[in-house]
Amino acid sequence: MFSYRHAFHAGNHADVLKHSVLIATLQHLTAKDTALMALDTHAGAGLYRLDGDYARTSAEADEGILKLASAASNASSPPLPALLQDYLALVQRFNQGAQIRVYPGSPFILQHLLRERDKLKLFELHPTDLRALAGNVAQLNAGRQVAVIQEDGFEGMRRFLPPPSRRALVLCDPSYELKSDYARVPEMLQDALKRFATGTYAVWYPIIPRPEAHDLPRRLKSAATKAGKSWLHASLTVKSGAGARPGLGASGMFLVNPPHTLQAALRESLPRMVELLGQDRNACHQLESGG
Repeated sequence: MFSYRHAFHAGNHADVLKHSVLIATLQHLTAKDTALMALDTHAGAGLYRLDGDYARTSAEADEGILKLASAASNASSPPLPALLQDYLALVQRFNQGAQIRVYPGSPFILQHLLRERDKLKLFELHPTDLRALAGNVAQLNAGRQVAVIQEDGFEGMRRFLPPPSRRALVLCDPSYELKSDYARVPEMLQDALKRFATGTYAVWYPIIPRPEAHDLPRRLKSAATKAGKSWLHASLTVKSGAGARPGLGASGMFLVNPPHTLQAALRESLPRMVELLGQDRNACHQLESGG
């Protein structure tokens, strides 16, 4: 149950998609004065060394954030779309100088963009990542704004919905190492929408050759449609599964009650992600909406 470690994958193409969408979503939500509660159901360690043993084992950041940074620093390359510029700028704030050695996971991205009046609940069960997360968060001196909770995020987040401020962002990105996660994610979304229909929900998932993974977007669309809520679905494929190098080839982000500005931002940014991060001729993207 506890074998997955995100440190091996930090800063890869899936993180580029997930975290650029997360930043754009949070920027929109924090533009409104009312306090916001952010819930991260599978927080991880929070901060990752890209020059450490874990990250260098797979070197996935080389084909993700580092490739993006290289393109941005190339004077002959066209400017990055605003969504990717904002993502890269935030990552660089955790680093000194031009070289990116530290990569912020979703807990630190969320905390960095939240305001003093906002709250952040971080759920993590992996004992090693939990210790790392608690230690990293302690350095923030964030006081009661951030809570690190050793609990199953699928269950734990339920007691915080609806939040007192009636505004919330839920990020759900389990490892999907357990086959049951593919069923628990749409069940979580369906339950959350019953508890708090106006919250913004962001779900990341891997695109792999398993029936459960293939069926997940359909189940998420069904949950959103049943609740009468708008949804946005973006996916990024960087390589095909057949004959490709090891590692995840594609992933998706599914949002319920997304910011109205996000679809246009992704329409501009996804083709550039394909151009910069694509590893073979099968690289592509998909963007669809409903509700």
